[in-house]
Amino acid sequence: MINWDHNATTPLRAEVAALLVERISSGLPGNASSVHRLGRAARKALEQARAQVAQVMGAEPREIVFAGSGSDAAALCLKGAYAARTEAGRTRVVISAVEHPAVMKAAAQLERHGATVTRVAPGTDGRVDAARVSAALGPDVALCSLMWANNETGVLQPVREVAATCRGAGVTFHVDAVQAVGKVRVNLRELNADLLTFAPHKFGGPAGVGVAVVRRGLPVEALVPGHQEDGKRGGTPNVALAEAAALALQLADAGLDAWEARVRPLRDAFEAGLRAALPGVHVHGEMAPRVANTTHARFDGADGEALLVALDLEGICVSTGAACASGSLAPSHVLTAMGLTPGQAHASVRFSLGHEATVQEVERVLSVLREAVPRARDAA
Repeated sequence: MINWDHNATTPLRAEVAALLVERISSGLPGNASSVHRLGRAARKALEQARAQVAQVMGAEPREIVFAGSGSDAAALCLKGAYAARTEAGRTRVVISAVEHPAVMKAAAQLERHGATVTRVAPGTDGRVDAARVSAALGPDVALCSLMWANNETGVLQPVREVAATCRGAGVTFHVDAVQAVGKVRVNLRELNADLLTFAPHKFGGPAGVGVAVVRRGLPVEALVPGHQEDGKRGGTPNVALAEAAALALQLADAGLDAWEARVRPLRDAFEAGLRAALPGVHVHGEMAPRVANTTHARFDGADGEALLVALDLEGICVSTGAACASGSLAPSHVLTAMGLTPGQAHASVRFSLGHEATVQEVERVLSVLREAVPRARDAA
């Protein structure tokens, strides 16, 4: 099987799997809130994991909040920061029109509860102009959110420029770094963001845990009340998943340069092979900066779902967009925001390579596509 859907999730790293097996076989840590020796051991392990994450992220341990997923962390940051804002006149939220559904839906919930949401459109290359975000800011804006790397196209957004603009405007800035961590170097202090979220299962860690980085002193109202996580997220923390998340982050950060050097040439060879083998192929965002592993290609006149099925029958796993939106008949909001028609969006497929990708896989996928694309065009 060829897994080219790593933007949806990644396999557990062997070291992370071994850690989880060890924790499970030993009965898992105790409750980190308990004062007896089992509780103290669990608390020590949890705080060590927090410190490890903070070190990689350029943050302080107290700024690391463990959540249940990347979406959970994003909801905490957006809804929690908005609820805790100190200036009542700031009732507007600015996001891009290509955000992940987790951010889009959190913003929509705020909208239903009285906030005004401004959605900034990208250019045709999928990149949001920092100047357009700046123009959307104003004294009534409480919060701005911009993803670092788009989950569908892989396009990198100008988060550093927007962070500086938001800082000058007194606007709280959140970065969805779910598709960035493990693919680009991320440091909260260099970025100068107020809030940042990511999900370890995107870089060899486990699902079921997410991380929010909340700048020290920034008020955030808990969505789940409780004393845990410095009062920002109630509920007994999963210590084993926190440890696994920290280990996966350390490994991904240490191996980032090698990952980039291995994956980018394979991705580029795949795109060159597509153009050489098939007419009517367009790579979305190809002129914009992108993460190294992602190709979102349009096959003019083809049925993208038919292509996905044809590839799956050959043991090749890809997607037509965000995994959380799979099964939806609606065209990708990312592609339509870039100016594509619904038909063009439906003719698009996302390929996201992992660290185990090989030249042989590239050749195999190209071989299958040479046969499958004409059939998918006939089926459209």
